[in-house]
Amino acid sequence: MRSTMRSIGVAERRARLAVRHRLAATARTDSVAGIAGSLVALHATDPATVFLSVAARSLTAAHTDVEAALYEDRTLLRMLAMRRTMFVVPVELVPALQASCADALAVRQRRTYARHLERAGVGADAGGVDAWLADVEEATHRVLLARGLATGAQLSAEEPRLRTKVDTAPGKSYSRPTGITTWVLVSLGCQGRIVRGRPNGSWISSQYQWSPVETWLPGPLPAMPAGPARTELAARWLRAFGPAPVTDLKWWTGWSMGEVRKALAPLDVAEVELPDERAGNATGLLLADDLDPAGGPEGTGAALLPALDPTPMGWQERGWFLGEHAPRLFDRSGNIGPTVWWEGRVVGGWAQRGDGEIALRLLEDVGAEAEAAIEAEAGRIGRWCGDVRVTPRFRTPLERELSS
Repeated sequence: MRSTMRSIGVAERRARLAVRHRLAATARTDSVAGIAGSLVALHATDPATVFLSVAARSLTAAHTDVEAALYEDRTLLRMLAMRRTMFVVPVELVPALQASCADALAVRQRRTYARHLERAGVGADAGGVDAWLADVEEATHRVLLARGLATGAQLSAEEPRLRTKVDTAPGKSYSRPTGITTWVLVSLGCQGRIVRGRPNGSWISSQYQWSPVETWLPGPLPAMPAGPARTELAARWLRAFGPAPVTDLKWWTGWSMGEVRKALAPLDVAEVELPDERAGNATGLLLADDLDPAGGPEGTGAALLPALDPTPMGWQERGWFLGEHAPRLFDRSGNIGPTVWWEGRVVGGWAQRGDGEIALRLLEDVGAEAEAAIEAEAGRIGRWCGDVRVTPRFRTPLERELSS
């Protein structure tokens, strides 16, 4: 690390955010893959988030352009990665995410599934639950290779063991037998052997078809050691989300602090002071070649970001752009709802009503010019959605109020 410590205040952090995350009008683009890369990855727990995150940052790109990147050009790929969260990521980043996050997740998920199966007595006569589960995975993969594309229901029709049901909470009032089709598909997905393809339905659907990775991509993905993969991911996060405390990187990745420090060790990073009148001073990290001052947030304009957008979900400490608005905009599990942004900070929330109108609620006085720009952006997002009605998967207090 370099010894010289520069001070980067809230205004400059907001300006960096607005430009790096393509919220500023001058930074917007119609490259769907470019938008995803600017944010490292797009949150995809809620399918609509991917499309609306692109809409907020594009000039004229439509939902068909996002679908083309995902299912035709295949420059983007869905995968479980950081914090066992679904993301849409640029294909070139998949090897790093596989080695730094998904491989460890595959081990943890398989261990959990095996524990439930063993408790239910599954696999006892087949050499043990691990052998049984591995055989089911291989059989499922063979079926998918033969078909090329299939839903979970189609796969379970051909591989009967996928229809095995397990009670994951025996004796509990809320317990219900659970089929293992999703378990096996998630396990194969985390291993990087199969991928989620086009959904059955519109762009807000989450009923995906599956394909073997061998038939989905033009060639095999290169394998990476976990250490260099973590370093690559840490560098990309710092470029997009820095400067920020190391604890934000730990939270975002889900790694241990030891893994975070090892990932940062090969990088040339600089410590910077992060003064904040509200929260006090903190120390953050920035790549050493990224220390040039950013301009002020003026002129970065208005943006409407969807629930679970990767920008507000990119840091653990959000006060410098969120202010005191969290109680209205987050649910009890820490999921953020739709947000209104002005000049690099959150100033309100929004929701889509049943008639398609985008309803707004500003939580602070931003002035007439800002209000007009926000209204114009709301109109643009409403037209972008067209006949589709978007209800976030995780509802927040303000979103519920506005949508009613």
